[in-house]
Amino acid sequence: MCGIVGKVYLDPNRPVEPEILERMKQCIIHRGPDDHGTHIHKNMGFGFQRLSIIDLATGHQPMLNEDGTVAIVFNGEIYNFLELRKQLLAFGHRFQTRSDTEVILHGYEEWGSDVTLRLRGMFAFAIFDTKTQTLFLARDRAGKKPLYYAIVEPGTPREALIFASELKCLLAEPTFSREVDLVALGHYLTYQYVPHPWSIFQQAKKVEPGNWITWRNGRLRQERYWNLHYEPKTPVRLEEAVEQGAALLDEAVKIRLMSEVPLGCFLSGGVDSSTVVAFMRRHITGPLRTFSIGFEEEKFNELPYARQVARQFETEHHEMIVRPDALECVARLAWHFDEPFADSSAIPTYYLAKMTRRHVVVALNGDGGDESFAGYVRYLGFPALRAYEQIPRVLRRLWAYPLAVAFRTFSSSAKLELWNYVNRVSLMPFESRYVQMMVIFRDYQKRELFLNLHRDSLHGPIADSEYLTEATMLNGTAIEPIDRMMFADVMLYLPGALLPKVDRTTMAVSLEGRSPLLDHVLMEWAARLPVEVKFPNGQLKFLLKQIAGRFFTNEFLNRPKQGFGVPIGLWFRTTLRGLLEDFLLSERSRNRGFFEPSYVKRIVDQHMSGAQNHAHRLWALLMFEAWARTFLDRSDPLAGPLW
Repeated sequence: MCGIVGKVYLDPNRPVEPEILERMKQCIIHRGPDDHGTHIHKNMGFGFQRLSIIDLATGHQPMLNEDGTVAIVFNGEIYNFLELRKQLLAFGHRFQTRSDTEVILHGYEEWGSDVTLRLRGMFAFAIFDTKTQTLFLARDRAGKKPLYYAIVEPGTPREALIFASELKCLLAEPTFSREVDLVALGHYLTYQYVPHPWSIFQQAKKVEPGNWITWRNGRLRQERYWNLHYEPKTPVRLEEAVEQGAALLDEAVKIRLMSEVPLGCFLSGGVDSSTVVAFMRRHITGPLRTFSIGFEEEKFNELPYARQVARQFETEHHEMIVRPDALECVARLAWHFDEPFADSSAIPTYYLAKMTRRHVVVALNGDGGDESFAGYVRYLGFPALRAYEQIPRVLRRLWAYPLAVAFRTFSSSAKLELWNYVNRVSLMPFESRYVQMMVIFRDYQKRELFLNLHRDSLHGPIADSEYLTEATMLNGTAIEPIDRMMFADVMLYLPGALLPKVDRTTMAVSLEGRSPLLDHVLMEWAARLPVEVKFPNGQLKFLLKQIAGRFFTNEFLNRPKQGFGVPIGLWFRTTLRGLLEDFLLSERSRNRGFFEPSYVKRIVDQHMSGAQNHAHRLWALLMFEAWARTFLDRSDPLAGPLW
């Protein structure tokens, strides 16, 4: 697990500046404190920070082929690299190391871009071929590992492509522009993250999950090498599916135990991580370390269940309580995430990672179970909406216009806003309704939030945030509604919110996270299962619970889902009130030039009075301001967190 950076000039005779690469590397020392390297050859320069996990002695990067004409920098872990190594040896390739990095390098020489199809694991890598002057960038299927890029000074003799594991590295390039992408900002306010391919800066983009990019002769080419297919369905009985799923999950866990450094597992006490621990115990006879985090607020606390699992499998268990003062890490999260990110569960995840790193260097987790095995409560729809829909549709349609007019006239009325919104959602098609269960700022709220001069940025197909999810649901192979919802989450929410949360918080403390439930072989198998097997009668996570039933009681498996929530709304009214008012209502924030101060104050007041719960919206605005103070108000990307 590492951090990678690079710069390639279009002009083959223009040398890359070593000092720029060094500053880019310094931005991500936390991703790889054990070793570092730089390779510059005329117009190309690669940099590397290493967290040593496998092949501790010879895994140094950047790495070159035998004649030094092809170079690679790689971040991730390839779990089938020994198998691929045998194939490449049979083809005549010679190896100097025992690393998975060298397998990718020779695999690219042998198979070209198709090497991505053969890799099982998580990865983001860059390869440069000096003979053809081709830069090749690739990212793993689910998007576990990040990769940003930008073309600077296009159309000039100094045109170059820069790339890095983290966006802040690109700020070390003097010609990189920090102009905010208003379309990306609009998407962030809808989803609490900036979805791919956007970044918060106009000039930078993300390499999309399951995609590769080539840059040659100034031309950028992108191709998707992987997609998740839900049709045709695989005929299978429940008993067969349980056996197959258990075998696939067991293998996915087993291959992720490969490590030359101490290893453990995050344990929330939920079905996903508990099942991962159960399968780990099948392959680990000695000490097995588990790590949990909880809250003083009882409804957010799953520690008792985590302890139960730890006792059952005799793990060496560690836990801690996150208290409101833990939000002092706001500045640190803003710095590590590089762009605005408003999933408040990043707070406990960061502290969980920090605690875990005191004991191990690698930690497995349960991420991915909801997206493949239908675990999110939102898959069941709006419970309150079902009651409202008992009103005849013809009446709801008749009310739509007068309600909209009334709301525009009395826009500060929280009750009128809610009635108008519920009525409008009740008339939407299925795909649009699903989106409404995930948005932070609704479309009409964003129009009020943005200053007049920016509101045009909310128009047009690429700026329609809610349509991103709707289009994804309709453009895949999924036919069944549950498959469409899961596909949208795999393509957008997973790489946009869940995986960056885990990557940034773990790498902030030099910890490698591994996700067995995101093994692409397991995901492909689950996608093609019949709905009646994985989601019978709307039973969430039914099949995974059947698999986990080998280890746990029905009482343990069927308790209400708690998730990794944070009592952020309560904290805003108490211990965090001063921070909120400084970040959102001060002259400094009002002069930022993006948002309408009167609207921001209105939603702050509504939340404080209890008239309306704006916790997630306020957190999104607070984290944007924290990001802006970190990266817009300061020029040095090495300055670190605000405090």
